[in-house]
Amino acid sequence: MTRVAVVTGGTRGIGEAVSIALRDIGFSVAASFVGDVERARSFTERTGIDSFQWNVADYDDCHTAVDQITATLGPVDVLINNAGITRDSSVLKMSREDWSDVVDTNLTGGFNMVKAVLPAMRERGWGRIVNIGSINGQAGQFGQVNYSATKAAIHGFTKALAQEGARFGVTVNTVAPGYINTDMVAAVPPEQLAKIVAKVPVGRLGEAHEIARVVAFLCAEESSFITGSTISINGGQHMY
Repeated sequence: MTRVAVVTGGTRGIGEAVSIALRDIGFSVAASFVGDVERARSFTERTGIDSFQWNVADYDDCHTAVDQITATLGPVDVLINNAGITRDSSVLKMSREDWSDVVDTNLTGGFNMVKAVLPAMRERGWGRIVNIGSINGQAGQFGQVNYSATKAAIHGFTKALAQEGARFGVTVNTVAPGYINTDMVAAVPPEQLAKIVAKVPVGRLGEAHEIARVVAFLCAEESSFITGSTISINGGQHMY
């Protein structure tokens, strides 16, 4: 039986690497995107992975998308809550909209997706949910009170949801990346990025495939005794 995995924000960066890693171990993968249609089309042509457009911040959109994926690929067995955005500034300069947009996507988006997939996972007695956190949710980061707050909240979200899902065969875990070589990190000014890398004991940025490999491990049949955990992948920058 081929299991079905949904990766939100799954056509670029860490999400793309996760989508490919899950495909490579035999999952049927549905990757979500919200805006860049051409990039999503290129991703699908290059990988053979189906891409679906919806906004995780929209509750009804999430349910409609899961219904579409179920009709196309089958019931969803694995959910990777990866979709996330940044709207960086110090708190005194941060607008109400910048706060809300990040919370709605990074945190509420995970809630919306869980509500869409968890009932069927419980009925079938099997499921894997992996939430993508961040080193900045563990250690904090100047200019990211919105982003850091959502990523810190994901750790509590994971632990509570893990307790709800455990007796139904549904595991819930968090992977917390450090600074990874993606478009988001590439947008950091070079002088600031150099200072960040200097603080990483292994002396480099991480690669998206290194995150994806751990996510794939947590989705395996053999990982059923791991739940409520946070796995940090940050080159030793923050040991939590």
